[in-house]
Amino acid sequence: MKGFSYFFACLGVGLILAGVLLSCQGKTSTLEIAQLVKTTIVQTHKDDFSVTYPGVLKAASDVKLAFRVPGPIDKVWVKEGQYVKKGTLLAQLDQRDYNLQYEAAAAEYKQIKGETDRIIELYQTNSVSENDYDKAVAAQKQAWALYHARLNALEDTKLKAPFDGYIQKKYFDSYEIVNQGVPVVSMIDDNYLDVNVDIPATDYIRSADFSDYQMRVDVYPDTLLPLELVEINRNANFNQLFQVHFRLKRDKKLSLAPGMSASVTIRYKPDSGKMSVIPVSALLQEEGHTYVWLLGGKERDVVKKTLVEVCQVLKDGTAIVNAELQAGDIIVSAGVNTLKEGQQVRILPSPSVSNVGHLL
Repeated sequence: MKGFSYFFACLGVGLILAGVLLSCQGKTSTLEIAQLVKTTIVQTHKDDFSVTYPGVLKAASDVKLAFRVPGPIDKVWVKEGQYVKKGTLLAQLDQRDYNLQYEAAAAEYKQIKGETDRIIELYQTNSVSENDYDKAVAAQKQAWALYHARLNALEDTKLKAPFDGYIQKKYFDSYEIVNQGVPVVSMIDDNYLDVNVDIPATDYIRSADFSDYQMRVDVYPDTLLPLELVEINRNANFNQLFQVHFRLKRDKKLSLAPGMSASVTIRYKPDSGKMSVIPVSALLQEEGHTYVWLLGGKERDVVKKTLVEVCQVLKDGTAIVNAELQAGDIIVSAGVNTLKEGQQVRILPSPSVSNVGHLL
């Protein structure tokens, strides 16, 4: 009997101990330990923002020149590849007919002007009617207009260089008949060069903030050349890029030529209140968007996912982002893929400068 009592007593103690152990295990499984995270302090970006794109030099003006009047060509004075200065006579039409028309118009204008001058003198002494006076003045204006039209046509028989440059191509030669507007020669402007680059939509929408443009040519890597913005194409191409057209005033000390490779740097000042510098390791990619984990709460021990826009990744491992971040904010800088919204964390302390390796 005593044996049975002892047995049941031991069994009761065992059940109590088992219950206590199970209770402890249940509590341990629900206990959450704050995760240690490495953090960094957000810095405000204050420098000029810049982006660089590749481009190719091309002739600034490759224009086709034509006569404004028709006729047979008397002489083409230039050859292909020849360098000419602004105002140089390139080609000339046969002036015979245009000269006759001009002389006839000049003689008619001279005669009508003399008659009109006499009528004006008589009108001032009330010797002719106002109607006769008006007719004489109108006739003189018509003769004057015809005279200058003939004079302009005679001058238009000469084709002159509109700028300094090279003769690219010659389409006609002497004694050939050309119509007005038909190209006779083409020229390349020697004073300027053009360069076009394609920029994405992220830079296109900031075009109002563009402030400075510079270029490096591959054959002169140590020389920065200032550029002038000509225009920005408002329509994207097939690759969803926008073409930007720049112009370079030629430096006579540099042997630049169309076809040379170059890199164009565009600078602008973004909104410094929203531009921040953070480590690239702090960026979290999810469903096509970029986030950072911002520490919040009273103790700054709870992470909150914050949307950012990456503007530029720098060579030192940092990124310039556009986000609602303030200087001094603390964000997670490592292990961002293992965190969850609202998770409690502990900041990993910085290593002691006087106790490297925690050996003391």
